[in-house]
Amino acid sequence: MSTTNTIGNRINKLPEGYVFTYSDLIDDLGNKKEAVIKALNRMASSGKISKLTKGKYYKPEATIFGDLQPIQYQIVKDLLENDGQVIGYLTGFSIYNKLGLTTQVSNVIQIGKNDIRAQFKRERFTISFIRQKNSITKEAIPLLQILDAFRYIKKIPDTSVFLASKRLLAIVKELSESDKTRIVKLALKYPPATRALLGAILEEIGEQELAESLRKSLNPITEYKLSGVGKAISSSTKWNIQ
Repeated sequence: MSTTNTIGNRINKLPEGYVFTYSDLIDDLGNKKEAVIKALNRMASSGKISKLTKGKYYKPEATIFGDLQPIQYQIVKDLLENDGQVIGYLTGFSIYNKLGLTTQVSNVIQIGKNDIRAQFKRERFTISFIRQKNSITKEAIPLLQILDAFRYIKKIPDTSVFLASKRLLAIVKELSESDKTRIVKLALKYPPATRALLGAILEEIGEQELAESLRKSLNPITEYKLSGVGKAISSSTKWNIQ
């Protein structure tokens, strides 16, 4: 069987929207790298597959409205995992909609990583990064995403600090007791304003002991400018949130 036919058969077995490179397909074709790359480029030119960026391809999902692009995770998965190890996570604009904080969908994909790099373009998306000081694990990612929303509450698009505060209060309230304890530990590596807002919310929902552990980490005379929080969280003034 020709290299083109072999590659075509292997691509047919991949799910729609799955982003792949030539290295995902070669296996026993290692000595035919150039032939594999040429075959992929011919398939992309003919429309059988789509090219995301240099060396990256995907099988588009066809709809009555046209071909769909891969989901954001697929677009940046090489920046999120390395040899099965988690090295980053989707956050910011990429996750606000999922958390119910905004209805807006952005063409900016933000990634949390311990080591960050300059932003760059990939297809129509801008990929940007925020530094995460905590260790990044699969279990911690949902909580880190919530804390990032706390940290950048004033930058969440198409909403107000008041509405975002109400939604974050509801999110924290729904967490399990173990996750509430864990999010407090993770918050200790976030800026003081993030800790103050989380502390105010925890106090609001009756988690006094957890709130107190955050209070001890704060300078008692520092004030935090988050206009609108007070309308959603009555205990905010106790946390110097103005």
